[in-house]
Amino acid sequence: MKQLEGLVAIVTGGGHGLGAAIAEHYVAAGASVVICGRTLASLEAVRAKLQPSLAAGQRLEVMAADVAVPAQVDALVAGTLERLGRVDVLVNNAGIYGPMGRIDEVDWKEWADAISINLMGTVYPSRAVLPHFIARGRGKIINISGGGATNPLPGISAYAAAKAAVVRFTETMALEVKGRGIDINAIAPGLLATRMTDQLLSAGPAKVGQAFYERISNTIKGGGTPLEVPAKLCVWLASAASDGVTGKLIAAVWDPYESFPQHLNELNGTDIYTLRRVVPKDRGMGWGNDP
Repeated sequence: MKQLEGLVAIVTGGGHGLGAAIAEHYVAAGASVVICGRTLASLEAVRAKLQPSLAAGQRLEVMAADVAVPAQVDALVAGTLERLGRVDVLVNNAGIYGPMGRIDEVDWKEWADAISINLMGTVYPSRAVLPHFIARGRGKIINISGGGATNPLPGISAYAAAKAAVVRFTETMALEVKGRGIDINAIAPGLLATRMTDQLLSAGPAKVGQAFYERISNTIKGGGTPLEVPAKLCVWLASAASDGVTGKLIAAVWDPYESFPQHLNELNGTDIYTLRRVVPKDRGMGWGNDP
């Protein structure tokens, strides 16, 4: 039996890049998948590519939806339930970098729109599937975060702020539904060679900073993180193998996530793989007060 056989997953931002790769890996793992995005043509291209690999009874549906528009998210969830009868997994992958440049120089509406897509476009879909998950006593939510959550990104402030908020939302929502069989995690996928990375390079060092630009450029020249690396983590988090792992930010490239079930008490009883404030004693210094 395949890891995700019989499950139904929604993947937002499924028409390109990581979202398309996640959909491909979910199909290969046996899941029926609904991919959504703002451009129907790109979704149909993904469906055409993956359709031949569907097994008997397995389905791949496409729905146009903007995750920043609640009514469209409601229609996405309702449409999935109508067509496929259930939802087991939600992957909140849709996201954009937004305007690039110093905060007082970028267009304010574009900045706010980026917050809406990256943050509200994660929170509202999670809220929309939650009653169904609670009623069934089971569900998985996977939020795509990234380096913007744990490092300041001058020149890409909307993205950085939203992705940090996504992680804290993940931790908070996981506690809100504790004990209900619902696991909610965020992942840092690594630096991927996608359209979004191309946008960073096109913006240039004047907008995103010389050091960051050089790091991105050098990493991408080396190929970047293969899309299959975060996609495989998304398969694992959607599967029964990860049951009980919740409220964590997991790095697809670095973290030994397949061993996590052996350490559930340590994971659930500590702040490992979460966002926390660094105090002087954490860096071996003798000044400052204990938290």
